[in-house]
Amino acid sequence: MESRIRSIFLAAVGSTVAFSAPVWSQNSADSTPPQVIEPNVERRDLDVAAIDTEDFELTGFVGLMSVEDFESNVVYGARLAYHINTALFLEGAIGQTKVGDSLAEISVGNEFFSDRNLTYYDASLGWNILPGESFFGKKRAFNSSFYLIAGLGNTDFADDNNFTINFGFGFKFLPTDYLAVRIEARDYLFDTEINAVDKTTNNMQGTINIGWFF
Repeated sequence: MESRIRSIFLAAVGSTVAFSAPVWSQNSADSTPPQVIEPNVERRDLDVAAIDTEDFELTGFVGLMSVEDFESNVVYGARLAYHINTALFLEGAIGQTKVGDSLAEISVGNEFFSDRNLTYYDASLGWNILPGESFFGKKRAFNSSFYLIAGLGNTDFADDNNFTINFGFGFKFLPTDYLAVRIEARDYLFDTEINAVDKTTNNMQGTINIGWFF
């Protein structure tokens, strides 16, 4: 009798273990994997001023011009540019300054010529070699470019017309789609015979330019 009871007990225990094993295996397979944390990146909305679709640009400028052998004085004038494409532009310009006395004139105490105005006209080709964007603050970006420029023209100075070569560089940025601001440095080369010496002079000019597209 005791042997029969022991057999029934062992059979019951074996059935319990056989039933429980599949349940444990199913719970392990259905376990949920850990949730992946995605970074919360804040995107900045930038307001970028684009260049207007118009091809012409009218510019007024003012700055300083250092005429070789003479004093530096205020120069002012106007430019008209035609933008061929995003890289190249043609420009015509007129500028004027009034020169002071040269060192030779000061030493002898007499002026060598009476008309102290210097006026130049030129046609130049510009090349935007480094177009890009300039950032001001956290949410403001302006289209900008670094450019090279060179051209030919004429300079009226000391009662004479002088063939002139000019070249230089500048930086331009656009606060709006129709307004351009340029900071530029340029050299104007022409021959003179002032002070009884025939030589090629380097006449440096630095200007601030405000342009309007139309």
